[in-house]
Amino acid sequence: MSAYTPASEVILRHSDEFIARRVLFAGDLQDTLPARFEAASVCAHTSQYHHWQQLRPALGDKAHFSLLADAGMTADCDTLIYYWPKSKQEAQFQLYNLLSLLPVGCDIFVVGENRSGVRSAEGMLDGIASVNKIDSARRCGLYFGRLEQQPAFSPDAWWQDYEVDGVSVRTLPGVFSRDGLDAGSQLLLSTLEAHRKGKVLDIACGAGVLASVFAQRSPKIRLTLSDVSAAALEASQATLASNQLEGQVLASNVYSDIVGRFDLIISNPPFHDGMQTSLHAAEMLIRGAASHLNQDGELRIVANAFLPYPALLDETFGSHEVIAHNGRFRVYRAVLRRGKAGKA
Repeated sequence: MSAYTPASEVILRHSDEFIARRVLFAGDLQDTLPARFEAASVCAHTSQYHHWQQLRPALGDKAHFSLLADAGMTADCDTLIYYWPKSKQEAQFQLYNLLSLLPVGCDIFVVGENRSGVRSAEGMLDGIASVNKIDSARRCGLYFGRLEQQPAFSPDAWWQDYEVDGVSVRTLPGVFSRDGLDAGSQLLLSTLEAHRKGKVLDIACGAGVLASVFAQRSPKIRLTLSDVSAAALEASQATLASNQLEGQVLASNVYSDIVGRFDLIISNPPFHDGMQTSLHAAEMLIRGAASHLNQDGELRIVANAFLPYPALLDETFGSHEVIAHNGRFRVYRAVLRRGKAGKA
């Protein structure tokens, strides 16, 4: 089995093309191809913390994690290789940011799975770059163009707002539930009791909806919010600020950067990484909870009913209960009893 995604394998079909180029990789980077790529120079920008963790050991300060690219990242580049994400709005946000910084005449390669909508690159970049498909393999498309005109880009124009239970939610392209609260999170939210106290950790916090609504109901809780997405972290900060709420917001790949123990861990854990189905994050969330909960602390998550989490919960905690459900989702609750605690 290849160590690379299908999109990277398509790029490798053209590897001789890049030997003398100064390449910037960006977008939905899910493997370590940038760290092993043969080119005159290579740097990478990602808005996903776990992807940055993969790249940093080999690329060092040539690997960048942030919501926005800046002029320092693009200054020495003559070629962009952009991996198309599953969100068209996120792709436009990122491409406009990158192309507003790259020099006119820069070569642009856009690659992605056909089912992700990568063919939209042609229309999206109309008037900025003439982009055409140059390869198709592994159910992916590769598009090439040359930057003809830098687009105008203002991150402030991309913010979107909605309201949940009197809480103003601020969000950005690529953040889960960008257009409104999803049904799973709504079900989990319905189980969070008012007037609760203690330390609460919201993992995969998205725009910070769960934590913010919970804090409005229970002002004495102390919040920590984490996510791998730079857009989600920025949105969570903005949501807390717009509702005059306090909380620590940090980048963490599940528990990678979490310190200490909590009385409650809540999550609507993702089961995709890009277009690929992946239960890895949710499994890490459940298995690692015992090392990050206080005695009698609890893990409370919502998940699609078909996902195989009950066995993991029982293996970790000894038992679990379903405290809410509908036709599609279940909310699981598991409590850390004496003798189950791990090392924090």
